[in-house]
Amino acid sequence: MTNRKMHKPMSTHEAELTVVDSPETASSGANMESAQTGSAPAEQSPAEPISAPSLDPSTELPAPAAEESSARAEATVTRAEFEQMRAERDRLVDRLARMQAEFDNARKRAERERAEFRDFATGNVVEQFLPVLDHFELALKASGSVEQLRSGVELIVKQMGEVLRQLQVTPIAAVGEVFDPRVHEALGTVEREDIPDQHVAEEIRRGYRFRDRLLRPAMVRVAHNPAQKSE
Repeated sequence: MTNRKMHKPMSTHEAELTVVDSPETASSGANMESAQTGSAPAEQSPAEPISAPSLDPSTELPAPAAEESSARAEATVTRAEFEQMRAERDRLVDRLARMQAEFDNARKRAERERAEFRDFATGNVVEQFLPVLDHFELALKASGSVEQLRSGVELIVKQMGEVLRQLQVTPIAAVGEVFDPRVHEALGTVEREDIPDQHVAEEIRRGYRFRDRLLRPAMVRVAHNPAQKSE
């Protein structure tokens, strides 16, 4: 007895359910169907596009190579130009050194001339006072009375005042003048009713002025008059 395998035929409804339940089978079946019919497969919906960042060509793009080569060519100099610039530099450095040396020489010459002029002026002043010194020595050698010595000293003082006047050195007025702190130096006060208040009563040391410049102030005592108010 021959054993025969019996195959139960599958219904059409079960075949369709099998195809639908299997995703891979459905996909392969769709591809085969499209190959048989010649139609293109269905397009899948694309994903949402991602926006790319904007670029600034002027700042982020590299410079053209042609411009770089042109700038490099302009920056290069020839050997002759380099030698010329170096010679010009050496000439300027040498000129600067010469000018500095001339300035130093001029400064030293001016200082030497000022020192020579100061020495000449000092010598001229001393020369004018030498006769006064001679008269003082003669007065010390003289043998006379006290009145004769006094008159001789007065003549010497007068001669010295004349020398100072020639040098434009003038004495500062003191006694009887209003006290001026710019030219008077007060050493104290004295009560005097015959002299107005805040006026110079006594002169202790005479002051002198050279032209418009004060050489030394006059040392004085100022009068204090209690019976009179200061102006």
